[in-house]
Amino acid sequence: MAERGANALSLPDDWPAHSDPILALNRMGSFDWDLDAGLFVMDPLAEEIFDVRPGEYDGRPESLADRMPRAESHRLDALVAKALKDGSENYGTYFRIRRRDGSLRWTHTQGYIRRDETGRPRRIIGIVRDATEELGDSAARQERAAQAAARRDQTNVVEAATAALAHARTVQDVIDVVKDTRGLALLGSTSLVLGLVEAGRIRLVAEGPAGSFVPGTLVTRIDEPYPMSETVRTLSPCFIESPEDFSERFPVLWPHITGLNITSAAYLPLIAQARPIGSMGLLYNDRRGFSQEERNVLVALGSSIAQSLQRAMLYEQEKDLAQGLQQAMLPRTIPSVPGADVAVRYRSGYAGGSLGRDIGGDWYDLIPLPGGRVGAVIGDVQGHDTHAAAVMGQLRIVLRAYAAEGHTPATVMARASVFLHELDTDRFATCLYAEADLSTGIVQVVRAGHIDPLVRGDDGTCRRIAVDGGLPLGLSAEFGSLEYPVAALELDPGQTLVLCTDGLVEQPGTDLDDGMSDLSALIAGGPEDVRDLADLLIDAAEERGGDDDVALLVLRRRGLTERQPVSRLQRHVVPGDPDGLSDTRHMIRSTVRAWGARERSDEIELVADELITNALMHTEGAAIVTLRVLTGTDRRLRVEVEDSSSALPRRREPGEAGVSGRGLLLVDRLTDVWGVEARGGGKCMWCEFVVPDRA
Repeated sequence: MAERGANALSLPDDWPAHSDPILALNRMGSFDWDLDAGLFVMDPLAEEIFDVRPGEYDGRPESLADRMPRAESHRLDALVAKALKDGSENYGTYFRIRRRDGSLRWTHTQGYIRRDETGRPRRIIGIVRDATEELGDSAARQERAAQAAARRDQTNVVEAATAALAHARTVQDVIDVVKDTRGLALLGSTSLVLGLVEAGRIRLVAEGPAGSFVPGTLVTRIDEPYPMSETVRTLSPCFIESPEDFSERFPVLWPHITGLNITSAAYLPLIAQARPIGSMGLLYNDRRGFSQEERNVLVALGSSIAQSLQRAMLYEQEKDLAQGLQQAMLPRTIPSVPGADVAVRYRSGYAGGSLGRDIGGDWYDLIPLPGGRVGAVIGDVQGHDTHAAAVMGQLRIVLRAYAAEGHTPATVMARASVFLHELDTDRFATCLYAEADLSTGIVQVVRAGHIDPLVRGDDGTCRRIAVDGGLPLGLSAEFGSLEYPVAALELDPGQTLVLCTDGLVEQPGTDLDDGMSDLSALIAGGPEDVRDLADLLIDAAEERGGDDDVALLVLRRRGLTERQPVSRLQRHVVPGDPDGLSDTRHMIRSTVRAWGARERSDEIELVADELITNALMHTEGAAIVTLRVLTGTDRRLRVEVEDSSSALPRRREPGEAGVSGRGLLLVDRLTDVWGVEARGGGKCMWCEFVVPDRA
């Protein structure tokens, strides 16, 4: 044995460890080896095993050197040194001892290594026993080694199969694991069949290798004389140990498989929750019979496969239910929109990897509106469960109803937020609503905590449209902040508007801006057709994976055979609706800037506000506001405000303290030209502003 240091300042308090009477009764000696002091203390039975007389041994390991052949001593030293170095807690081995008469006897030792808090080994406590009878000759040792190797192989089969099945999510995944050629080699079988119980019959779902299918066995009744049917009926495995046994027990099947040279087979019932869900058959051509240990391993393997199949079945059932609910909450069809091509897509996520929970609150919608306008909605309710899907369904219907009633985009969003806040739920939702007038290309956008929209130009470039937003739906009502700014952008013919949820953008380890940049690059390099582009984006999300679901809406304004000579926008403003007036002002400012007249947007907004306010204050009924771009010798932006009164406006002097009467003066000073004209039973106040040509 390796020599240890002989000096020590002190020994452990429990030195030496006391032997257990049970060890003595089983002819096992014990030892306590202080590695710091170098003392190796043995109890009387251990000394007897080493053939040491009482009082003869001095407690030094080197004193036992003449009791061991040199090769055995070196091998034992190397084993102990390795265990001390690699951090092992214990070791064990067989070695030979030379007795006084020169004879050699086999001995077995096991040692437990005690370490201090730093991991340094301090002490070894162990046992020794005579193993001569146990290892009487080399043949016995080889047999035991072969048995141990076989047990390890059998254990490896179960462990490897269980590890592979742990990643199987669907029934097909389980079938692929079992049917894989490496799986056949692992199981040691030549051929495999797997059947599932369906409506009182067994349907064959896997067979291998190719060419081993038996005609007429694709679907069999449980009461037919086949081995798989027998295992399902009896819930017991069926082991066939020879060709003669096979032909005698299953004469109907045997003639069809004689070409496979089968010598034995094991058919295992697949049982889950005390009911059969299928059966698996393993056929061999290089063995006869099965030992009890082999039978136990195969039964355990069948149980593991059955549990995986049941888990996969439950997952698929729950997935079908979840996706059915999700699809029921989303629009069944998307209406055709004159002047635009539209594509929508939805991809379910995996909710943190949970089986069967791939359902969420993402949605899209397309709402036909009067006057050739269309509303596009994209949103995401917090959560990934059936409750999120249910809230999403209600919120989608409410948004559609508010938009169809003719409310402005900001009002639609504010009312939806109040609805969600008053709903019996603690969920909030992000949303983006875009109302597009496809005749002019003007798109009004309102954002509630959602990611910005993207626009792809007809030249293939893609840009992110920064839109001022409000709080998510539900939260804005809770905190009393229902203001939703309206942004306007102009969608030219051939340009594409892309709305999506954050599942298409967010990636682990990257921030939102990087994700938006990557998405913009993907859109810019994608196909022009909206359906192909939508497929490309969803495929990219599918390839990337992720737990979040994805909703996507792509709208492309069609190119016109004759380009519209003017741009035009029209809004109705009703009395008693301050929010509507505010939204209209914001819309006018955004639209004017989108039309390339940013330098005069403040003047135009101020004049339009004055005309609208006068119409609402001095007439009855709504005011109709129209903005249009006129082309000719110079480019002009015309503002028209119609009302139901035929009374013409009068210029008045406001006086020193007057708070009114300055309206027409303001109009006259800020506009390039203005006037009034009769319109049916009412009138129209109009004014024009010279604006620069667009680049």
